[in-house]
Amino acid sequence: MQSKMKRNEFLKSMGLKGASLLAVYCGASALSSCQNEALTPASAVDFSLDLSNASYAALNTVGKYVIYNQIVIARVSSTSFAAVTQICTHEGKAQVIYNGSKFYCNAHGATFSTTGTALSVTSKALTTYQTALTGTTLRVYA
Repeated sequence: MQSKMKRNEFLKSMGLKGASLLAVYCGASALSSCQNEALTPASAVDFSLDLSNASYAALNTVGKYVIYNQIVIARVSSTSFAAVTQICTHEGKAQVIYNGSKFYCNAHGATFSTTGTALSVTSKALTTYQTALTGTTLRVYA
């Protein structure tokens, strides 16, 4: 018959080596998990979207948006677009969307104007990008 070891006894048996290993493991995994979504789109952003393509057709309607390469592109009026990073400045999560009037982080509720200015939860603005529409081609660039 096997005897069961109590949790306290097990932890004592691990000693300093076990505790050190556990601390290193937990510390390393915490650091790597911060990197999952905190990737910023390349600073040399320059791409075009064909709004006649079904994948980007939502941008033909005011209040709609698409996400491309961690950039949220929204149709904010009949004549203008706004483009911001999807990475929220509050916690670095790729959760920013457009809710029809402003940018919003699904992770914790931070809100941002269409110019990227922080409105609540955080004081850091979102990275913004320029847009230019020629025919049905929308260019997004830094």
